[in-house]
Amino acid sequence: MTHDRATGLDAPSTSTGLALRRSGPCRRTPAHTELCDGYFVFRLFPQRLWHSLVVQSLTTALAAQAPASVEVDRQVTVRLDKWTRFEPDIIATKVPHARDRTAFEPADVALVVEVTSPESGHRDRTVKLRKYAEASIKHYWLIEEEDGQPVVHVHELDTPTRTYVPAVVFRGSLERPVPFPVGIDLTTLFNPKNR
Repeated sequence: MTHDRATGLDAPSTSTGLALRRSGPCRRTPAHTELCDGYFVFRLFPQRLWHSLVVQSLTTALAAQAPASVEVDRQVTVRLDKWTRFEPDIIATKVPHARDRTAFEPADVALVVEVTSPESGHRDRTVKLRKYAEASIKHYWLIEEEDGQPVVHVHELDTPTRTYVPAVVFRGSLERPVPFPVGIDLTTLFNPKNR
């Protein structure tokens, strides 16, 4: 095991690659790098416009309807455990924003939203679905593209098993009472003219 003082990383060599353990600030990783079971996951391809506009529009819609006790933001780290830190597309938290905050703990999180892309789809549907549930995050929304429109797959935590159960799939419009009352016209989320 070697330690790089500049990055604060311990790096044990493995037969499948290099596992990196963060022991301090990491200043050399590219933006939007995630840590999953001790391995860095890099965003290798630029996001499509569809993804960007859906994330931006949904963040705005959720923030406008969130109660005062809930903050909505995008691409902020959730520290699931010692070896896993994801950066969801959208996050709703139950703690106030702090200027110097870089990550949230699972207990702070009311909702996580991932908008799938060709690069992230498999991780969003399998790995993140399992990891967010194991961390006891109660609400997980997975947004897929269907004929150019967003489709929202809502998952709710089954607390005894710490797994998600599919609750409902929304097309066209979304109405949910939890994690806070929200109603959204999904057909407006991908509209380049609303930028």
